[in-house]
Amino acid sequence: MTKDRDAEELADQLHSAAIHLLRQLRKEDDASGLSAPRLSALSVVVFGGPLTLGALARAEQVKPPTMTRIVTGLEKDGLVKRKGDALDKRLTHIVATPKGQRILAAGRARRVERLAGAVSRLEGKELAELRRGVQLVRAVVQNMRGKPLNHRESTRLSPA
Repeated sequence: MTKDRDAEELADQLHSAAIHLLRQLRKEDDASGLSAPRLSALSVVVFGGPLTLGALARAEQVKPPTMTRIVTGLEKDGLVKRKGDALDKRLTHIVATPKGQRILAAGRARRVERLAGAVSRLEGKELAELRRGVQLVRAVVQNMRGKPLNHRESTRLSPA
């Protein structure tokens, strides 16, 4: 088998596994009471904010009017607030509230707990293999971003 063909097959398997994993974990999101688009936007604001509405729309790959509706809903629920820019009065930044941060942290905790339950059923050698697999997936993600990791970075596990 050629390297290109092997890479293609592995990419197809990784893609499928990632989709199935996220589908299983997404079941935990129902407890948040938020729709998937609102939860996703809140996540971007919590981990990447404060952001302008345009930057948030780009990050979520939606048009600004769609993001305006999403943010308005999050704002009504007390999960985000709009804050004017001190230097440019035309700009408004979307900032997560403590309530928004708590809801997102609780959702992440539910997902991690569900995943940890499944991971804990693996044996020692499988855990080591999974740990290395996670490192490799992180390297693949960085390669897709055009920023290959050096060896030291690829062996570090970060929470993001």
